[in-house]
Amino acid sequence: MGKYKGFSGSGMNTNKNVPNVVKQAQKMQEQMEQIQAEIEAKELEATAGGGMVTVTATGKKEITGIKIKPEVVDPEDVETLEDLIMVAVNDVIRQADDMMNEGMSAITGGINIPGLF
Repeated sequence: MGKYKGFSGSGMNTNKNVPNVVKQAQKMQEQMEQIQAEIEAKELEATAGGGMVTVTATGKKEITGIKIKPEVVDPEDVETLEDLIMVAVNDVIRQADDMMNEGMSAITGGINIPGLF
């Protein structure tokens, strides 16, 4: 034990850095909450079938509207209408996800923090 006498780990006092790290983490948390609120308030739009179906949603991925042009409504071909709606809905959800990921990445510098979003 004599040869390790006075050994204090790395020799650095990391306790001095703790308040700065906490302040940085709090600032990052505030920025993330602000970005998230801004994105969730945005309205996004996606279309399918050359504008035959239009879906609007918030950044929270809540669908706020679906517009369908009458000429795409064909009782003999319901599947095409269903597919167009699905494509537009998936696209608007992807837009919201991409916007949120880009906003968070701008704050975290691209660092993946598990459980963050």
